[in-house]
Amino acid sequence: MTARILVAKPGLDGHDRGAKIVARALRDAGFEVIYTGIRQKVEDIVSIALQEDVAVVGLSILSGAHVALTTRTVEALREADAGDIAVIVGGTIPQADVPKLLEAGAAAVFPTSTPLDVLVTGVRKLTENAAPA
Repeated sequence: MTARILVAKPGLDGHDRGAKIVARALRDAGFEVIYTGIRQKVEDIVSIALQEDVAVVGLSILSGAHVALTTRTVEALREADAGDIAVIVGGTIPQADVPKLLEAGAAAVFPTSTPLDVLVTGVRKLTENAAPA
């Protein structure tokens, strides 16, 4: 069974080239990818994740609000009884914020300089242990 991945752009950030590149790399690697488009509310991301029965929610954040948006997304998934959905974060992430994101509940963090093959390998490892839908 192919793992389903939701790539989402939370908040007001309107730049989505990186998210589209990531979505395509994951699709090309064999994942089923759902892309939300820009300026999504956390509540809508969680709703889509539940409707689409995804294994991973990938947040693409360039706005600087990565810690707050990740925390809110993880908490909203837990409140929806979907805490088993892994949340990964990518974008403009200062190295000093990586531990904060992991502490907030992110399963993995992929700053803008992350090679696509490293990202794909990381997502593959996360989804290997996911329970089948």
